[in-house]
Amino acid sequence: MNPFITAEGLTKKYGDLTAVDGICFEIREGECFGFLGPNGAGKTSTIRMIHCVSPVTAGRLTVNGLPAHIDNRSIKMITGVVPQEITLDVDLTVYENLAVFANFFDIPGREAKVRIAELLKFVELEAKRDSKIDALSTGMKRRLLVARALLNRPKLIVADEPTTGLDPQARHMIWQRLRQLRSQGVTLILTTQYMEEAQQLCDRIVIMHQGKILREGLPLQMVEEEIGREVVEIRIAKDEDERIVAQLAPFSCGHERVGDTLFFYCRDGHDIMKKLVELDLPNTWARPASLEDVFLKITGRSLIE
Repeated sequence: MNPFITAEGLTKKYGDLTAVDGICFEIREGECFGFLGPNGAGKTSTIRMIHCVSPVTAGRLTVNGLPAHIDNRSIKMITGVVPQEITLDVDLTVYENLAVFANFFDIPGREAKVRIAELLKFVELEAKRDSKIDALSTGMKRRLLVARALLNRPKLIVADEPTTGLDPQARHMIWQRLRQLRSQGVTLILTTQYMEEAQQLCDRIVIMHQGKILREGLPLQMVEEEIGREVVEIRIAKDEDERIVAQLAPFSCGHERVGDTLFFYCRDGHDIMKKLVELDLPNTWARPASLEDVFLKITGRSLIE
């Protein structure tokens, strides 16, 4: 399958700051591709170049075979954006917000009415059609942003942390809608700091840090390769590390110390847990490995401001 988006040596600078540092990637048509990374990793700068609102400093970037630049209206016409911020007009109703946006794409009035009705049903906001934006919950506002992004029937959806601040029910509803779009052949680009979200939605992901791509692959495969299948956590004083590591050496597990916790990464934590019971260690438990473990291992567990 030919790539829908290609980046080679993609670079973005703001003065002396290099936000995106010569990265390369390909996104296939119809897949959900995720950009993960801590704050300041370069995720948003990358997707802003993809949907042509920020100029490329250096390198090559194409979308649907066209060069991506801020004057490329052809790319903008096939792209829908779900922004991180709530960018709705509070002086207008739900319907009016969509109607005004339809004008930006020169959608005829009669066609716009049909599309708006379909989209309000799709995001389950039909009952809020005539409500002002301030009367909506955060979850409703984010669902309206999804509807707005679909008005031009895009081939590409860019979702920049689309579920930030939502409760679990609203988050799962957004996930369902994005999965429906992918099943219809729409290409999705997702940035998120929710690892469960990336694991639920993304076919492939990249993990970015300080403007570079550190790792690329399938979410579950990355968990298996980087971590294993299980993680054993032991809350214990640091001066006990050497003794515990020596006792668990026969199990061939990777380990690291973070704060007050000793982490062991393994394929099967059952035998390790039996050994730890023999050692009479409290505050010990095993759990399935996750994409969050991969993310923290690769980018570091220290707080990044």
